[in-house]
Amino acid sequence: MRKKLFVALVCGLMIVPFIMGTATAKTLKIGSMSPLTGPYASDGTDIKNGVLTAIQVFEEAGGIPGYDKIELFAQDTACDPKQAVAAANKLINLEVAGVVGAYCSSSTIPGSETLDEEDIPMLTPASTNEKVTDRGLPYMFRLCGRDDDQAPAAAKFLKEALKAKTIFIVDDKTTYSQGLADGVSKAAKELGMEVVDHDHVNQGDKDFAAVLTKAKKAKADVFYMSLQGYSPGALMALQAKRLGMTSQIVTQDAMFQPKFMDVAKDAAEGVYLTYGFTDKTTPEYKAFEKIYVPKYGPIAAYATYAYDAATVLLQAIKTAGSTDPAKIKAEIMKMDFDGVAKRIKFKANGDSGSSYIAFKVTNGEFKPYWHPEKGLLK
Repeated sequence: MRKKLFVALVCGLMIVPFIMGTATAKTLKIGSMSPLTGPYASDGTDIKNGVLTAIQVFEEAGGIPGYDKIELFAQDTACDPKQAVAAANKLINLEVAGVVGAYCSSSTIPGSETLDEEDIPMLTPASTNEKVTDRGLPYMFRLCGRDDDQAPAAAKFLKEALKAKTIFIVDDKTTYSQGLADGVSKAAKELGMEVVDHDHVNQGDKDFAAVLTKAKKAKADVFYMSLQGYSPGALMALQAKRLGMTSQIVTQDAMFQPKFMDVAKDAAEGVYLTYGFTDKTTPEYKAFEKIYVPKYGPIAAYATYAYDAATVLLQAIKTAGSTDPAKIKAEIMKMDFDGVAKRIKFKANGDSGSSYIAFKVTNGEFKPYWHPEKGLLK
């Protein structure tokens, strides 16, 4: 534990001589936490690359006064709660000024509690479970939206745009996916739709024949998939098509990843999903795209949110002229600017608002399809 820990080395120890005319390079250390191995590694790598892009932009603009360089210490959580705590402890020992992460809510929640013990700011670009910011942690911030905003938006889409009357829901029992699925179920029922079944698969499953056979027999208007990452969702969509299931597939933000189409192929066509709206015509997005794409490839789910999260952290440190957590937080709470993913302005609880719309996979691309207030988009 490093908080308020001062060790005086006085008796019988050698004093290291100070050599005149030499100076030690000072590095600003920041951390990231995301799955870099396992089934969600693509999304976790996107988060790391988004942070690295923000560091590049800051350093090319002159860096941060008082530091010779900015260094990222990227930790692998593998979407495992215990590994997330270990990653958080490693970053504490490295004395990072702040952390961008994690991806899975089931990693962010325990990891943030560990970081909170040392007053280290954490900004998640991807964890949407409402508990992330509802626990009252003073240094927890969220750039993406919340599930209790996404679920009502999804239910409204099912009712108004798809005219659905019956829904079959499946999740993989993770904190994120089951929480969102429960929210969709509740919101759908409140709007008068019937949830004919709410079934579960296990994280890591690849054969979904049992649940898909059950769903096909139910003949619901909508088959709602709430799964942790694009890979199981793509496999489920592919197997549903092979099985001849006719229900309309609707899913969530974890599928907003170009690789979803790579795996699901033709089965991805016509699938709907909810995800936060990002205006790709803004100067901010164009500038990010110009730097990110040549180096890391297509912009996927949470690279933009990770970039914005790192930008918030680095700008707060720069403006505060300090890595003191209270001063960093004070600067974060003053922010109000156009980020790459969305407008950035934080609420008292650390949230920055939700902007969910429905997308449709058309010709292998995610196309904006429906807006909660504007209806169908042209």
